[in-house]
Amino acid sequence: MALAFRHSALERFLRYVIIDTQSDPNSTTIPSTQKQKNLGRLVVKELKAIGITDAQLDRYGYVYATIPANTDKNVPVICYCSHMDTSPDCSGAGVKPIVHKNYQGQDIVLPDDPTQVIRLTEHPDLAEQMGHDIVTASGTTLLGADNKAGIAAIMDAAEFLMTHSELKHGAIRILFTPDEEIGRGVDKVNLKKLGAQFAYTVDGERLGSLEDETFSADAAVITIAGVAAHPGFAKDKMVNALKVAAEVVARLPKHRLSPERTEGREGFVHPVSFSGSLETATLRFIVRDFSEDGLHQHEAELKAILDAVLVDYPGATATFEVIEQYRNMKTVLQQHPHVTEYALEAIRRAGVEPRLSSIRGGTDGSRLSFMGLPCPNIFAGEHAFHSRLEWVSVQDMEKAAETLVHLALVWEERS
Repeated sequence: MALAFRHSALERFLRYVIIDTQSDPNSTTIPSTQKQKNLGRLVVKELKAIGITDAQLDRYGYVYATIPANTDKNVPVICYCSHMDTSPDCSGAGVKPIVHKNYQGQDIVLPDDPTQVIRLTEHPDLAEQMGHDIVTASGTTLLGADNKAGIAAIMDAAEFLMTHSELKHGAIRILFTPDEEIGRGVDKVNLKKLGAQFAYTVDGERLGSLEDETFSADAAVITIAGVAAHPGFAKDKMVNALKVAAEVVARLPKHRLSPERTEGREGFVHPVSFSGSLETATLRFIVRDFSEDGLHQHEAELKAILDAVLVDYPGATATFEVIEQYRNMKTVLQQHPHVTEYALEAIRRAGVEPRLSSIRGGTDGSRLSFMGLPCPNIFAGEHAFHSRLEWVSVQDMEKAAETLVHLALVWEERS
């Protein structure tokens, strides 16, 4: 069924990206930055403007809202979810979005820093965007399509459903979260208040993609205790913890098991921070694999490297701590295959060929799935996220919105 859309995704997106919502991994507050609430307040105002009366921003920075059911059928409550924060990896302050209309395959030079060029040869997905309108930042910041493209698509779909009562659907809960980029996106979500049975994050990349599988993820922390001594009298006494830690990093595999040497379903061990002094040094890693067995194998290899290094530094000691972060949502979703099947059908009805795939990362949906809310990830059209070269296709955002409308209709039809 063709739907007569008048899209609002672009105009919403351009409003959202100029609001700095960068999260902060070093903060202990919830949300990690209060500025994320600035976007939350705006979308609550916009939700109320389209007739959603219960829209609210809570003290933790979460936005909750409901598109009411308009059918007599008993339809499960579903949730559409996106995150409001942007990555700490690149500045999100002073974003100046630029719409490049009718893209024709040219390299896109970003004007505020002409060294920043989005090249077709380096971004092959651009080949699918001929004739589309591409939005970028100006070259000094990220764009924020991750995940404001998802928010814009959800808002576009919400407005359409609220103004087309002839389209029958069940209740749809909207959830916008803070702090996803720093792994805390669902720490304070109130699932009882949310009241949904199934969910979809809208945080994917290529047009038509539906991701039902993520990495499983752990953090590993190595704390090394050296032996301090005055450097003028240190012979056969001092053991420098910094040198021990550096040796651990140096012995990591160079041609495998690292992000820069892996793809597809290959996992990795990735050092993300190194700090300390002569007496104590700390190494922090993220460990990723699609299977828990693979995850444990990578952790065992890292521990074996540490043990081998300690043999060469008598007197040094170390602790090795593994912290669970999230698990592959496929484990949950395969118990509820209709959740994925309905999304694939909605993508088809939007006139797009679906692409079922895995994420070399995680989403809020990873943790939501294990919290009892099975949650695959739908495309939003965002690309090259966490960088100044980030871009999004307006037409892909609009197709994401259409997919969400069709998805609501599919759930109603099959209930």
